[in-house]
Formats: sequence, structure tokens, C-alpha cells
Amino acid sequence: MLSYKYLFDLALILISTKLLGLLTRKIQMPQVVGALLAGLIMGPAMLNILNETNFIKQMAELGVIVLMFTAGLETDIQELKKTGKASFVIALMGVLLPLAGGFAVATVFNKGDGASASVIMQNIFIGIILTATSVSITVETLKELGKLSTRVGNAILGAALIDDILGIIGLTIIISLADSSVNIWWVLIKIALFFICSAGIGVIFYVLFDKWVKQYDKDLRRFVIVAFVFCLLLSFVAEEFFGVADITGAFIAGLIISNSQRTKYIAARFDTMSYILLSPIFFASIGISIEMPEMSGSIIWFTILLLVVAVLTKILGCGFGAKLCKFSNKESLRIGVGMISRGEVALIVASKGAAVGLMSTVVFGPIVVMVVVTTIITPVLLKLVFNKSKNQPGNNENINSNLVNKYEETLKYE
Repeated sequence: MLSYKYLFDLALILISTKLLGLLTRKIQMPQVVGALLAGLIMGPAMLNILNETNFIKQMAELGVIVLMFTAGLETDIQELKKTGKASFVIALMGVLLPLAGGFAVATVFNKGDGASASVIMQNIFIGIILTATSVSITVETLKELGKLSTRVGNAILGAALIDDILGIIGLTIIISLADSSVNIWWVLIKIALFFICSAGIGVIFYVLFDKWVKQYDKDLRRFVIVAFVFCLLLSFVAEEFFGVADITGAFIAGLIISNSQRTKYIAARFDTMSYILLSPIFFASIGISIEMPEMSGSIIWFTILLLVVAVLTKILGCGFGAKLCKFSNKESLRIGVGMISRGEVALIVASKGAAVGLMSTVVFGPIVVMVVVTTIITPVLLKLVFNKSKNQPGNNENINSNLVNKYEETLKYE
């Protein structure tokens, strides 16, 4: 018999994320923190009212796809090109330092037979987990602060996407050592082919889409549908055929459409859909998916050290990479903070490693705690490092102005 409990779950997610979002805004914190806390409170970690169902998982995945697609639509391509080299350097340093830090921490606590190849690989894998970055949390916070389409925002976006690719490569290398059926060279070839194919498809789609858009001035909703279809298809192709994260495909789809004549209208429509339904489900789902395990005294110390290393290595690594690329001290700090969040990405990496015996169940508890804390503190720290001056762009007045402009743009095309 068909169950309608998903309707209750959906209503509970929407109202709890909104209420806690308003509460966190009252105390000068980003609303995304409230949405994350709502999922954590309602989920198995605390009240156990909500559980992760297939419906919630799939809607959450759609939510992050739309979020990254919108980020692509709102990205200044020229600014992104300027930060391209910097993004690579930032991502590289933001991978190497956490990898080394995670390995060092794991080596201290997971000594075993120090010379054993399996122990060494397990310790390296902890480092691989720390290299992950969940850009979706940062994107939502930067949008709320009105800082997404800035030099720093574009550097973070580019670095996070490159970080994903480097993370996939690192994960594939370590898994290929544990599982002989994985071919590292084939994985690298597929990643390269994805970006080559995306460039070719992007040029063709943009020319056809822009030409079509210029011919019509009425019923612009059809453009939104076509744009969404393109986003979903590129996300599907990225994940299914090339092994690249679907959110990378979604972001590239947004970039391709970002210079069309109706970009503002399309972005406004997606912002509305994301705001009222998809984003709350996605951010709540991160909290809902977390179950807090029991931990012994030594594991608690391991957790604390792992958390400190997870935060500092991203700030120092990415910040140093930004300094190498001529960013100011303040900009470097903002970039480093923007890369702290591990979110669902670290959990996915951890589960894949556990499946091939690279991580024991004992270590999973500290990983979960690290994910929860880094996910929650990143929006808070971003708020602090961006809003030191009340007169800086990105304060509440500017955010409201941006929302009004989008609303007026939407009304103009109705």
C-alpha cells in the first residue's frame, strides 16, 4: 500500500528549517546553519523523528544539483577566468596539507604494525577524507552574504571544483592499491574526456539556446524548462559515464547558460524553486543522515585532534595558495575559511573506503563528528570574516536589494 508519510516528512523539514533559519538569522548567523541544525535535531542523532529515506536522499541530490546550477548561472565567467590559475594553486595546497595532516594524525593513533602496508594505506585514507570540500554549504552562505560573484567567491568556487577532481584522483589511487580491479589511468582519461565533451556540447548548446532565446519575448517559462533539462542531462552524464560528481556537471551547465539574454530570469526562477523546496531538504538531509556513535576516551582525543587538523589545514593550505597568487591577507583568510566544510562529500568518500576495507568502523565516529562540526562552523566563520565592516558590500541591506532586483526582473517577464 502506498505510504504518504513522505508528505509529513516534507512538511516537517520545511517548517523546522525555516524556523531555525529565522532563529539563526536573529543571532546574526547565516540561515543555512539553522537548516543544518534542523536536520541534526530531527534526525537519528537527537530526536529521531526523521530518518533518511530514498525520497529524502533523491530530493536532496536534486537540491544540491539546482544549487550548483544556480551558482553557475550567477558566476561571472570573466572573473572566473582570471582566478582559474589561482583556483588550481589554492585547490592543490588545500589537498596536500590536509592529506599530510590527516595522515600524521592517523599515524599517531593507528600505529598497529607501523611497517604494515595495510596500516599505512588506512592512514593515508584518513588524509584523503580530509581533502574533501563541500562547496554547496559555502555557495549558499556566499549567496546569502551577496559575495558569490566576487573575486574571492569565484576563487572558492573554482578551487572547490578542482578540489573535487583532485579528490577523485586521490581516492581512485588509494582504492586501486586496495582493489586491483580499479584502473587509475582509465579514471583519469574519463575525467579529461568529460571536460572535453562538456566544452564541445557547451558551445553547441549555447549557440542554439541563445539564438532561440532572442526570437521569443513571451512565455519565457519554456526557457527555464529547457535550461533545467540541460542541467539534469549534463549532471547525469557526468556521474554515469565519466565518474565526475553530478554537481560539477550542474555547475558547468549553469556556466554555459550564464551569458544568455534571459539568465537573470532563469536564475530567479531557480532561486524560487530552491528556496521554497529543494535547498531546505538538501541541508536538512545532511543532518538527518548523521548518527552519533559511542566513542571511548582515546577516540574522543583522536576526534578533537582530527577536527583541529581538518580546520587548520584547509585555512592554512588554501590561504597559503591564495597568498601565492597575490590575494590579500583578508582575501586569503576568506578563501581558506570557505574551503573548510566537508559536508556530505567526506561521508561519501569515507563510505567508499570502508567498502574496500580502508577504514575501520571505530574511525567512522570521529569522521562523522568532524563532518558535523566543519559543516556547521563554516557558514558562521564565513559570516565573521566577510562582515567585519557593516558598510562592506554583502550586508543585509545589499542582500535585500539583490532579492528585490531579482523579483522585479521576474515580474518584468511575466
